[in-house]
Amino acid sequence: MTDQAVDAGGTTVSEEGPRRAAAPPPTVSQFLGRARELKELRADIERAGLDTLAGRKAPRARVLLIAGRPGSGRTALAEELVRQVAHSYPDGVLRARLTEPDGTLVPTERTARDLLTALDLPAPAGADEDDLSERLREALATRRTLLLLDDAADAGQVDALLPENPDCLVVAVSGGPLTGIADVRPCTLGGLDTKSALDLLDRFTGSVRITVDPRAAEGLVELCAGQPAALVLAGAWLAHRPKAAVADLAKQLRTEGDDGPILERVFRLTYAALPSAAARILRLLSLAPAGLVDPHTASALAGCSVGAARTTLDDFTRLGLVRAVESPLPQYEVPGCLLPLLRPLTEAEDRPAELQLARARMLERTVRLLVSCRAITETDSSPAREKLAGMPRALRFPNPRAAADWLRIRQPALLAAARLAVADGELDTLARRLMAALVRAMVAHVGTQAAAPELYGIHRLVLDVAERRNLPREKAAALLNLADLDARTGRTTDALARYRAALDAGREANDPYATGRATESVGAAHQELGDYDRAADWYGRALAQRLARDERADAARLYGRIATVHTYAGRYGEALRNWRSAVTGYRRTKDVAGQARALSEMARVQEYAGRPEESLVTCQEAVEWARRADDVRLQAALQLRLADTLDRLGDPTAARLHRSTAERMLGDELPESASTREQDGNACEIRSTSEED
Repeated sequence: MTDQAVDAGGTTVSEEGPRRAAAPPPTVSQFLGRARELKELRADIERAGLDTLAGRKAPRARVLLIAGRPGSGRTALAEELVRQVAHSYPDGVLRARLTEPDGTLVPTERTARDLLTALDLPAPAGADEDDLSERLREALATRRTLLLLDDAADAGQVDALLPENPDCLVVAVSGGPLTGIADVRPCTLGGLDTKSALDLLDRFTGSVRITVDPRAAEGLVELCAGQPAALVLAGAWLAHRPKAAVADLAKQLRTEGDDGPILERVFRLTYAALPSAAARILRLLSLAPAGLVDPHTASALAGCSVGAARTTLDDFTRLGLVRAVESPLPQYEVPGCLLPLLRPLTEAEDRPAELQLARARMLERTVRLLVSCRAITETDSSPAREKLAGMPRALRFPNPRAAADWLRIRQPALLAAARLAVADGELDTLARRLMAALVRAMVAHVGTQAAAPELYGIHRLVLDVAERRNLPREKAAALLNLADLDARTGRTTDALARYRAALDAGREANDPYATGRATESVGAAHQELGDYDRAADWYGRALAQRLARDERADAARLYGRIATVHTYAGRYGEALRNWRSAVTGYRRTKDVAGQARALSEMARVQEYAGRPEESLVTCQEAVEWARRADDVRLQAALQLRLADTLDRLGDPTAARLHRSTAERMLGDELPESASTREQDGNACEIRSTSEED
């Protein structure tokens, strides 16, 4: 929480009477005070550590700890320090928050993944904490980088991310000491010095009210203990009441007595002055995922229009109750120090049923925005156009670029919304709809491969709900999706276990698609592991299911998969028998391209089996079918294979003729050799069948 990055100026939330015209929130870039702390922290960067004093090279990055309570300006100080020293770290600054606004610790796995993404480095979907932490350390081993780790709850969170590179620097922000990390001296924050605190008030009230009664101003600073968050609320309270003197506020705070911390007392004063409708909206903001709010979220929570929600959020910004986030879209953040004050108010003043209804409205609005976000990419589809036309204008995006930007900017809040919806446990139907819409939108705008890490987390949430609600069909789907991502990232053994679990769930749900898909995928996993006997067995089971349901295209493809594993195992007779069945299947379904590919593979196996004359005939037939399918690359590959076969049969003249034909077809894309083309063709066949799954 950036406690000292404050906004000043008048407010438009009035206690009575008409609303004054809203002015854009002013921004403040100048950092206030903390000169001594900054000097000490900068000196600590260069301080000789215990390892250096002992004559050893420091094995890890130096850690600077800024400790203080929420509202003390600890994050603002960390950001100012980073700004001052960033030029010494040419490989950039990385930022991460280690604790959610509700106090939940952010898993190290997620933090490491986000940091790797910030470095534009791959973070495999489903990789565990240890793997991602190690990848991050490897990435930082050759970089001079500065890490700002905010809201660290304990030493373990920081230690898991600590670079093993003394050229890096870590600035950690925490509520207390990080016991367990060696050679760390905390910079513990108290209040601002009097001059800086008065300057902060001056930004809200103007200099006149401060200079007219300097003793009252100093008394207010003392009453607020120099705490930036309390001073921000106090300054905003005075800015909202231009005729009130500083002494009036100090008197009201003293009248309340010493009941609770000063931040809580100033907040109560500000909250009590809000109109009832605004107070209700403020309370409901405590339900916003990750403390991030946009006008749609506030509108849905409160049940008001988007325009009214935007105006109210701007009003709260001027009161210091929320903070505008620098973003192309209107976004706001509830300060972390205020959330613990809002939640008890919400529980005390709002009935549980009303809170649940507000959560449901928020999730429903998010689902509709995600549906609109995806539909804008499908404008060539009549159902998509109808879906968009039926939505309110406020939920529509002007173009796909705007939808993609919204999805990118709101992604942290959207993922947090999914996690909170699943953890809530009372809105599982909406949670399932939200996750389905989020997956479709991300695939439409980002692509399955690029969005794989986020999709992995969403599928795990779907699995949690399916297991909790005993939904075997959805459990099977989630397990299949997770297993596919495991398989793509090389965790074949994990994928195999999940495919088997998906098969059990599919059988329980009596879902023929899930059982067929899982059965075939078990075979693919065994094939990847090199267990060709089991692979052929499981492919055979999948084939039996397809034949029983008269799914001829899938049956033809499975004949090809069985033939492939027999080829790998050196059982060429079995491989040829299955390729013939595949050719027959493709012929019956009138799949010309499939028939050409199957004949091509059949010719290759005949070559392996030492039957070049048969391979020559089959290859010539494959060329004809590839020509009918208009597959130029396959035709060229087959021409090269014919050339190699003719060379082995002692006909170099005919071989040269076929090679020249391939050259004309491919031009500059001529493959290095026929053997390479054969291997590529086989690999393409395997990938193709995998993708069709």
